[in-house]
Amino acid sequence: MQADPVVPVLDGYLLRGRATPTPRQLAEVGVHADSLREVTAVEFLRAMTQESYDVLVLALVGGGVQAVLHGLKRVWEGRADRPVVVTGYVGVVYEKLADGLLLRHGADLVLANSRQDAERFRAVYDGVGADSSSVTEVALPFLGGAAYTGEHDPYTVVFAAQPSVPESRKDRTYLLNRLVRHARLHPEREVLLKLRSQPGEHTTHIEELPYQKLVQRLDPPANFRLVYGNMGEVLDRTDLLVTISSTAALESLHRRVPTVVLSDLGVREALGNHHFVGSGCLASWDQLDAGHRPAPDEEWIARQGVAAGGTPSGAGSYASSWDTARERIAKLLDRPGGLPPLTPWYTPATAPGYLPGILARHHLGPDGSPLPGAPASDKDPGPVRQIVRRAARGAYRHGVQRVAPVIRRMGEL
Repeated sequence: MQADPVVPVLDGYLLRGRATPTPRQLAEVGVHADSLREVTAVEFLRAMTQESYDVLVLALVGGGVQAVLHGLKRVWEGRADRPVVVTGYVGVVYEKLADGLLLRHGADLVLANSRQDAERFRAVYDGVGADSSSVTEVALPFLGGAAYTGEHDPYTVVFAAQPSVPESRKDRTYLLNRLVRHARLHPEREVLLKLRSQPGEHTTHIEELPYQKLVQRLDPPANFRLVYGNMGEVLDRTDLLVTISSTAALESLHRRVPTVVLSDLGVREALGNHHFVGSGCLASWDQLDAGHRPAPDEEWIARQGVAAGGTPSGAGSYASSWDTARERIAKLLDRPGGLPPLTPWYTPATAPGYLPGILARHHLGPDGSPLPGAPASDKDPGPVRQIVRRAARGAYRHGVQRVAPVIRRMGEL
């Protein structure tokens, strides 16, 4: 008699802060948790002493990962049956490579989204004398969808915007003007500006000059419009994907959609488009207006783990790209005697002038213990507190997007 398959239980904890996702953003992920709580780092660590899990995935920015790792090291002290801790990046790693990696060191698995990333990650860890065995090559988890088979009616051009690149009003206005100009030059095409977040929402990066605000000063043609939602659904009707350096370019390339990474503002580390050197995708708006069609370099694509040796829908090597991670997790869970303590490379001895500040942002001391005055548990906040929180977040976003730019401009007078 065949045993019934084990149905995994997925509990979600949302770290309270400026980038806490909204219900709309969570719904776009397509994975629904059995339970979902919003917590501070201290509340999360307390929960980890009370709950039992097999695998813990830390999907946070680097500083958050490092703080939680030190906190877990403390609360799990002497505990061998702890969960397997997994972290990594979801997207193109084009900036703060060493900083971001060392802040993630200490997890059992640090996931790399491609062969190229795995090589770079190990080189950083080996270069500082840190254990690099945690680096595990996988692939971007959200790739998929049907392969591009030909032009749609109408032909659709999509510009995938990013919240933090470029930063200046001048550069953003330039890109927006060129996109609108392309729509005017090609009235037979549909031209879409794909935005990561709706007004009032935040992603990992703060957006001080949202395109929604800038476009209000223009008079775009009828074939130009803004779109939100899942990138995969937008790619279903895309004939040309244009961006500065967004991960959307890799999603597009995976599905064989013609993809351009803009060179108009230069090919610079600050923009992240230097990551695409050698891809065959770099081009300018002038070239696109004239009808240029990019031809991606297949060897470069393979190193990025994009449709490598298989089809966009999942056949071939992409479908098996997570096998190594699954096998490593299974071996760690079956390890005789349990798992050793977490050992981040950053310690009060290796980074005494850096680590305490990282931990303090999450109300943790140098040893990972809660600092005096850390927020108390707030498991079920009442309606008044929820309203106050929403108002505080709204005030913060207003300050970032409206007040701060004005103050900076006044300072330049």
